[in-house]
Amino acid sequence: MSRFIQIHTLTSYPASLLNRDDAGFAKRIPFGDGTRTRVSSQCLKRHWRGFEGRESLRDAGAPMSIRSRVTLDHELFQTLKREGVDEALAREVTEQVKGAIFGKSEKARAKEDAAEKKTKKGVEGDEASAGAAGAAAGRTEQVTVLGRPEVEYFLTEARAVCAEKPAIKEVKAKVEARFKDARKNLEALRTGAGLDAAMFGRMVTSDVLARCDAAVHVAHAFTVHGEFAETDYFSAIDELERERDDAQLGSGHIGTAELTSGLFYGYVALDVPLLVSNLEGCDAKAWRSAERALAAEVTRRLVHMIATVSPGAKLGSTAPHAYAQAVLIETGDAQPRTLANAFLRSVAKGDLLANAYRALGAHLDESDGMYGWDGRRAHAAMHAGDLLPATRFGAKMDLPSLAKWAAGQVAEV
Repeated sequence: MSRFIQIHTLTSYPASLLNRDDAGFAKRIPFGDGTRTRVSSQCLKRHWRGFEGRESLRDAGAPMSIRSRVTLDHELFQTLKREGVDEALAREVTEQVKGAIFGKSEKARAKEDAAEKKTKKGVEGDEASAGAAGAAAGRTEQVTVLGRPEVEYFLTEARAVCAEKPAIKEVKAKVEARFKDARKNLEALRTGAGLDAAMFGRMVTSDVLARCDAAVHVAHAFTVHGEFAETDYFSAIDELERERDDAQLGSGHIGTAELTSGLFYGYVALDVPLLVSNLEGCDAKAWRSAERALAAEVTRRLVHMIATVSPGAKLGSTAPHAYAQAVLIETGDAQPRTLANAFLRSVAKGDLLANAYRALGAHLDESDGMYGWDGRRAHAAMHAGDLLPATRFGAKMDLPSLAKWAAGQVAEV
């Protein structure tokens, strides 16, 4: 079994705009001897999480996380109402469950104080109260990441409170009593935070929810050469206007967009003990004795997605669908390290792929010579010839076999 799995890729994209900044231009990063086109890790993870085709995470055998500000409204309040709970009671229970989970911000406390003052003055029916009643129950100020098992637990507790049919003023105390041991109960849930949170982590400030550290570390992808960019001039023709006899030939709209192309290096590191811990609810130190079938299946699917799922920007006008030209996987117990420094010096123009293979091989030789290497390697590649020898890059396989090989490093007994 291997503690770490590292996945390196080289993927070429023709005219595309994979990841834009706030001004609509391609994201960039200065690196080494020049500026490179970049794709952010957030962009990559978003497309891997949302992918619904073959080898998607959604079919891995565990529920995905729910990412929203209105999860409690959708999953608790609306469910309770459908089950016949009085709307006022369902709303109050949902709000108090939110408070028990996330605590209450200064802003929320100020709203409650204002509402209480209005109630004492007998103005409950004013416009402000009506607007609050129409708002989503349990809406959080920020997007929260909750797992399906966690939501089911919250719903079970909410139903139990509603079943007692308490007065509105009694709800807070009853919810707090039921959530007294909530953290311990939640930590015992298998894949409690959801599959994608187990992989990519979630940040929480809650006393009830457990922080989930990312087991899959994703680097920003960047071109192995200096940026290749061009301004694309385009126009949209107003076809009805053109039919008029007195109309001037021309467009109904003229604009520009940036297009880029390049050979991108991508890097992902997988912390296997942490992944097993996040998925199975065990201590990370006990990962070797824990069930690892789900972690192995997640690893297999992840390799497929990294190699085949592209960022989806400007789909209709650039069709940026590309598979990786090369996938190198390293496994072992040594501290992970990126191979990005193979491309500190921009790869020479000409045969970019071959030159990238040479740069990668030279860097591996230098790295192994300085630090040694006692892990395992395997790869899949196109147009490599003898540039990726098995003595340095491990056995050559097709992608399905490579993905199974990586999964075997997790499940191996």
